Amino acid sequence: MPPSGTTEQRSLTHWAEDGRAGMEAFYALAAEDYRQMVAARDWATDLRGHATDGRVRVLDVACGSGKFPAELIRQGLAAAMGDVRVEVDLLDPSPFSIAEARSVLAAPFAVHAEHEVRIQDLPAVVGGFDVAWATHALYAVPPDEIGAGIARMVAALRPGGFGAIVHATSASHYLRFAEAFRSTFGAGGAPFTGAAHVRRALTAAGATPTVTTLRYEVAHPDRAVVEGFLQRCVFDDSVSLERMEAEGAVGAYLSGCLGDDGYRFGQVVDVITWEAGA
Repeated sequence: MPPSGTTEQRSLTHWAEDGRAGMEAFYALAAEDYRQMVAARDWATDLRGHATDGRVRVLDVACGSGKFPAELIRQGLAAAMGDVRVEVDLLDPSPFSIAEARSVLAAPFAVHAEHEVRIQDLPAVVGGFDVAWATHALYAVPPDEIGAGIARMVAALRPGGFGAIVHATSASHYLRFAEAFRSTFGAGGAPFTGAAHVRRALTAAGATPTVTTLRYEVAHPDRAVVEGFLQRCVFDDSVSLERMEAEGAVGAYLSGCLGDDGYRFGQVVDVITWEAGA
């Protein structure tokens, strides 16, 4: 039987020390998501262009394991930022995630504050950020709450601030697999929130989003790693890869992803940005 609880609750359960093996299997493939998004635009210019008094304040929404800032560091952000400091507020409902993200931050990043809450529950007194981003972070936010979460993220920016949300579309592996898994195994909880939900919520919150769409694949030759990746995609480690391959819509989906060199999963991801009104 699949684990009980909402999608959001199951996600939170997996962001814990007991789920580290699954997390590592997930990032064996998902690291490509972060390489692609970092290469997609000049993030150093985005940060420098919104700095004030030699620093830029960033709200990292649903910070997870800190893979996005870690990839920015790996690709040379420190040199590109010069003397500009990047002070980060880490936001996540999981204390494990906040600790993980804190552990990977290095120059030019420094932790300024931590918020162990969901974005829709962030107190209104927290704000004035130069930059706010959420990178592959909002899938488990219930569709009926994504509007409140996005509105809070928009409100957290100072006038003239910069926002960015990197999120998979309905054509991407993350959403296609999750829906196939739900229909095959009856997994509880709400469907994943997609990029279209995010764009509509931003418009409703008064933002004018600009969208760039990325298309790429994630892959790994090891079946055990692929199994862990797929289980983590749906926050459910109760179903083996062999069973996924054999049953229903999941089996049909996976058969279309399997080639001579193993599984390859297609990603279609929107990089959504906006500038806060002055």
